[in-house]
Amino acid sequence: MTPPATSPHGTPDAPLLTVRGEAEIDAEPEIARIRVTVTARGRDRRTTLDDLTRRNTAALDLVKSYGDAVGHVTTGSISITPELTPHGRGERVRGHHGRVHLTAELADFTALAELTTRLADLELTRIDGPWWSLRPDSPVPARARRQAVHEALRRAREYVDALGTTVAALVELTDTGDDHTRPGRTPFERGARRTALAQPEEPPRPLDLEPPRLRVGAQVSAQFTMRPPRV
Repeated sequence: MTPPATSPHGTPDAPLLTVRGEAEIDAEPEIARIRVTVTARGRDRRTTLDDLTRRNTAALDLVKSYGDAVGHVTTGSISITPELTPHGRGERVRGHHGRVHLTAELADFTALAELTTRLADLELTRIDGPWWSLRPDSPVPARARRQAVHEALRRAREYVDALGTTVAALVELTDTGDDHTRPGRTPFERGARRTALAQPEEPPRPLDLEPPRLRVGAQVSAQFTMRPPRV
């Protein structure tokens, strides 16, 4: 026999129970991303461009020298901007400002500490990050989703137990929000001061990076029918 269709509000013969399931898991970060900004300034446009090209090549060569420790490296926006004289008439150019943005992703955090320090030691080069996260294929979010479903089931069973009945069937399971990971960020201020104080002939000491633990969350909403309780 075909079971009767379930009312969206339930019926006395098939009451509905809707519960929420949530889960959060602490996990170690698996990858880190850094943003490298190379700049150049000069009065002459061509000289500024040449300096920017040279510094960009030096930064790229340094990043690529770490081989497999660097998962991805990409070049973002590039700009050469004329700087006009603030006072006076006409479009009088007093100089040019060039900028290139690079992004690098690493899974080897020992190499990350050394690379960021060496990049920060380059001429007119700024480092931002690192931003910590999980790999796209990490199993951690799936674990959080399973735990969220288990939590919804646990709540449903607690409610029906309080009513002296049991769960009959699952009607609907909804993912109520995107998987969320709260990444940490480690600033470079301490390491930047340390590099600035080093003697020019001495290689900079690697930064002390302490990856934070990430909180990975999932949320579901589950709707069940339950056997009619005696109330």
